[in-house]
Amino acid sequence: MSRLRRVAAPGSEPWADAGIVLPARRTAPAGRQVGSRLLLALAVLVATTLVVYVDRDGYNDNAGGGLSFLDAAYYATVTLSTTGYGDITPYSDGARLTNIFVITPLRVVFLIILVGTTLEVLTERTRQQWRLNRWRSTVREHTVVIGYGTKGRSAVDTLLGQGVKKEEIVVVDPQRKVIEQAARHGLVGVVGDATRTDTLLRAALPTAARVVIAPERDDTAVLIALTARQLNKGATVVAAVREDENAPLLRQSGADVVVTSSSSAGRLLGLSMLSPHAGAVMEDLLTYGHGLDVVERPVTRAEAGHSPRACEDLVVAVVRGRRVLNYTEPEAAALQLTDRVIVIKSTG
Repeated sequence: MSRLRRVAAPGSEPWADAGIVLPARRTAPAGRQVGSRLLLALAVLVATTLVVYVDRDGYNDNAGGGLSFLDAAYYATVTLSTTGYGDITPYSDGARLTNIFVITPLRVVFLIILVGTTLEVLTERTRQQWRLNRWRSTVREHTVVIGYGTKGRSAVDTLLGQGVKKEEIVVVDPQRKVIEQAARHGLVGVVGDATRTDTLLRAALPTAARVVIAPERDDTAVLIALTARQLNKGATVVAAVREDENAPLLRQSGADVVVTSSSSAGRLLGLSMLSPHAGAVMEDLLTYGHGLDVVERPVTRAEAGHSPRACEDLVVAVVRGRRVLNYTEPEAAALQLTDRVIVIKSTG
């Protein structure tokens, strides 16, 4: 086990770090947007320069001499930027009409491009802050998935397949690129070390209903479970470990269910070796949304009082209170309305 990290005080400000990444919205990259607007502003400047240069005989240069192309570019620059030194001025009627109907509208367009870019950046920041504040005030009874690797992504896919909404899932991972990937998938993400209290507070873990712990290391999973259980006593905590010997420690740390990935894979391999068909069925049951699925649902009024064998779906266990009863046990002979049943059903 690695050395335990010092946990931040529960009263510390949870939103001080800008590590929350909201679901991405489809927009052009910021660099592309700024670049396109700069090109448009340059096009307006070039067009104004050409207009002035074509009508150069209608302008007066206080420095004397005719108006060169450089003078036209200089006049266009100071005019569009509203600087207006007055050293070059239109004096003919044509030049003044051109300033009224052509150059003035171009000046307005130029200012809109430059000022509009700044305002849009400020508006986008305000919009993001509003979305973040709204998310903070509404997130309740959600699921926090810690670790967005192979196990975490599979857990999210299963949750989505069972009807959990994307806005009800928050992903926590120390790598920003991983969180940005989750955001592109429509999930809220938090960048940070999940063994620290402030990171879990940013994920609103105290108000979560479920916590999935799926980091890369078993010692990290233990630390996360301790911190998560300290913040939320009532949430259902499901954790994944690589080695069987670490499962009891994780249960003592507060995990309700511990799944051992290496031994589970080994058992599936052994079963597939002895019976490839049985292994294929187990793989089908573990893959949600295809073929057969294992689901938990409440007992209906029509099923209450009857045997589990009388249910339309294939019942394999009965959940009564905090106990899980095998369907063959005498206590499960008659279903109660408050029971829940674990069934195998076809996705079709």
